[in-house]
Amino acid sequence: MKGKRINHIITIGFALFAMFFGAGNLLLPPFIGLQVSDSWFWTTIGFMITTVILPFLGIISVVLSGDSFTDLGNRVNKNVGVVLGIVIMLGIGPLIAIPRTAATTFEIGILPHFPTFSPIIASIVFFIVTGIFSLSSSKVVDLIGNYLTPLLILILFGLIVMGLINASDDHFVNRYSNVDSFLVGFQEGYQTLDVLASVIFAGIIISAAKLKGYHTTKQKNEIVIASGLLAALFLLFIYGGLVYLGATSGSEWSESTKRAPLLLQISINNLGINGTYAMAICIALACLTTAIALTSAVGSFFSELVNHKVGYKKIVISCCVISCVLSITGVDNIITYAYPFLSFIYPIVITLVLYIVFFGRFIKSSKPYLGAVIGTSLISLVGLLHSYGLVTPGIDQFIKKIPLANYDLAWILPSFVLFVLFFIIEKMKKSVS
Repeated sequence: MKGKRINHIITIGFALFAMFFGAGNLLLPPFIGLQVSDSWFWTTIGFMITTVILPFLGIISVVLSGDSFTDLGNRVNKNVGVVLGIVIMLGIGPLIAIPRTAATTFEIGILPHFPTFSPIIASIVFFIVTGIFSLSSSKVVDLIGNYLTPLLILILFGLIVMGLINASDDHFVNRYSNVDSFLVGFQEGYQTLDVLASVIFAGIIISAAKLKGYHTTKQKNEIVIASGLLAALFLLFIYGGLVYLGATSGSEWSESTKRAPLLLQISINNLGINGTYAMAICIALACLTTAIALTSAVGSFFSELVNHKVGYKKIVISCCVISCVLSITGVDNIITYAYPFLSFIYPIVITLVLYIVFFGRFIKSSKPYLGAVIGTSLISLVGLLHSYGLVTPGIDQFIKKIPLANYDLAWILPSFVLFVLFFIIEKMKKSVS
């Protein structure tokens, strides 16, 4: 029984790793490593907070709340939870994350070997495969964890080990202070969408644990947390390795440097010309596993949202079609238009996750959490408007005076103040009644 339990943890943990490790997770670490060069360590710390630690806490927040994101959202407010869920699903689904997987597969896996190949045909084939696997939602975790992930991890480990052997600090350039390097990693971590995905993937992992026979709350939680820790350990090693490879790549960094060509060059430098083939397989596996998981999550979420009036299969097919169209715009364009949206929604989800993890067992009322979300939303909204030049200089200066604003964390104090304020008001109402 113990051996079977370990196998289940490995299968679910590998599946969770592959779900998280998609296009952005492979492209971003070498790119930010290249930018910061000799400050790569601090960048790695910042990147890991938003791509490993916070996503793990995201899973924990769902486990503490119930079985899915809906249960987590209900801790704040049912209507707010629904709206937030829709926004998250559109972001990690057909508008940003899923199209990016196909675009990355084309730019790194196909274009170097077939320069004249049509991105439209490549995208259509990618989403036909994604749709076929996603239509069988109950088998998603086993398919990814048992078959696709081991090969993906093997290639990544080979690339990183060879890179560590060949690395030279002669290429280091002092470009950023430690604080600025930390912020580069922290903010670029938003682009992976992992915190947003974590609160959705948690539901898939919990369902997988139940299918394997872990029905009690204690059994379910132990399996999910153990699987999450396993996935986090692999992510920590691989992210750190990829950032370091970028920092020691010797490439000249400029604003025109693109992520996909940089990753290809690193793979060639460390694995020879065969590195392009290894990277093609790696990127296809990474992107396909993430696309399948996300498409399956989108189908389940929206099908349940409309009480199955629109079936799971129809939503999956629609998601694939929309993603296919958007993927043709290319990786860098997707990342560019995604940034304002992610800067807005990310702090809100982080707030929800952190407050539920740290206060969820002691404060059961929903009002304080609603206050925290409102506080963060106001600051995030100002940031979103600032991205489009719609904020007056006075408001901009006011935001910059808020503690931690220099670290892009101006939302922390307002969220905590409103959390405490709503908690006090709730207590006073109960004492009066």
